[in-house]
Amino acid sequence: MKKTLIVVGVWAVVWAFLSVAAAHNGFFDLKVYFGAMDYWVNRGGDIYDYLTPGTPYGFTYPPFAAALMTPMSLVSWNVAIFISVTMNILAMLAILTWLLKPVFKRQGWSFWFAMGIAMALAAAFEPIRETVNFGQVNILLLFLVVGDVLLLVRGGHRLGGIGIGLATAIKLTPGVFIVYLLITRRWRAAAVSAATATAATWAAATFAPDASRVFWTDAMWNTDRVGSPTFVSNQALTGLVGRLFNPDPMKPLWLLLVLITLAVWYWRTRRAIRNKDEVAGLALTGIVGCMVSPITWIHHLVWVVPSIVVLFDYATDRSLDPRRRRNLAIAFGFSFALLCSRTPWAFHAKFDGLGLIGSNAYILLMIGLLFALPIREPADTGAGQGPSSDPGRSTGPAVEDVADLVELDRKVTAAFDAKNVDGTVRSEAGPGVEPSRPLVGA
Repeated sequence: MKKTLIVVGVWAVVWAFLSVAAAHNGFFDLKVYFGAMDYWVNRGGDIYDYLTPGTPYGFTYPPFAAALMTPMSLVSWNVAIFISVTMNILAMLAILTWLLKPVFKRQGWSFWFAMGIAMALAAAFEPIRETVNFGQVNILLLFLVVGDVLLLVRGGHRLGGIGIGLATAIKLTPGVFIVYLLITRRWRAAAVSAATATAATWAAATFAPDASRVFWTDAMWNTDRVGSPTFVSNQALTGLVGRLFNPDPMKPLWLLLVLITLAVWYWRTRRAIRNKDEVAGLALTGIVGCMVSPITWIHHLVWVVPSIVVLFDYATDRSLDPRRRRNLAIAFGFSFALLCSRTPWAFHAKFDGLGLIGSNAYILLMIGLLFALPIREPADTGAGQGPSSDPGRSTGPAVEDVADLVELDRKVTAAFDAKNVDGTVRSEAGPGVEPSRPLVGA
């Protein structure tokens, strides 16, 4: 009963916060999808010619996404809203389960109690609530990628990569995870991802050849369809450079920043996978996908969720040095609070002085996370093998640990041999052997 009251109390606080802070977007993006499907399927128009009445916005996704959305033309507007909200909630529940269940288990928390609080906090997280309020597909794409990476790719399943391929065919930006598979040398999973994306795109071209031709030759390259890159909601590197040099963005500077970002990502991701920290690799790739994309609206930042989970994982890991855990708890609290705050909106069209920092708050946070997101180190060769709390790490001993285990066994055996029959220790035995302590990640 007490736990139920705590969960209800947390939800009440979050609901009060949302009533004040949340934007009411009226399912605008879902309205675009709904209108485009009606125009395309029911009225025989070209899907990429459709514009939502009174706006310059139309359908911008590849034809495969359009094919998946065609059932929308058969239902009412209210039913479409219900399906969108339900799918987003269920997908978010699955994502948080995959990412947080190992943390809950390590802490000994009741799953449904902890998940009730986690879902409440997720509702306060601006990119998540914006995705739901817009009727966007970002959470569903995150669901495909996280499930694929943590359940299939990490386990070496022969279908590993299929979720990434489907997400890429729906919206091109998750294609960065195919590159992630390549640089971490999961060749089969990368091939499955590429083949899945290609097959889905080919199927869409067969289903809708005219729409496919228009998209790949015209609509994809028409950046005016998605809005101005200097708009404060664009928290990609393009937005940072655009607001810094508004109204004449410096494209060479943007290109240089992209190259530096990719280089840092390559270095840190390779290290994460070498250390068997799949969650950190996933988190870093989600950050970079947002940073280098031509446009990253705030509701696209659901890809930062794995990074927030990594910080939370460390902040609650009692095996870490207390000072380090405290610092990581501060980093988690600051990052989560900032991404709930709508800070960039307070500096709309105010790009000088403090406004330059405020309007770019989220992209600056992602830059910090790219460099500083913690990655677990390999096992300390001087300590015994303890269980790993990180869902991205293997719990088995590495090959290089075997010699240390043999040495530890030799020392323990010698200590027991040094005891007298009555249990006392002979003085020549030297100091006793201390029990091995659990390993901690760095």
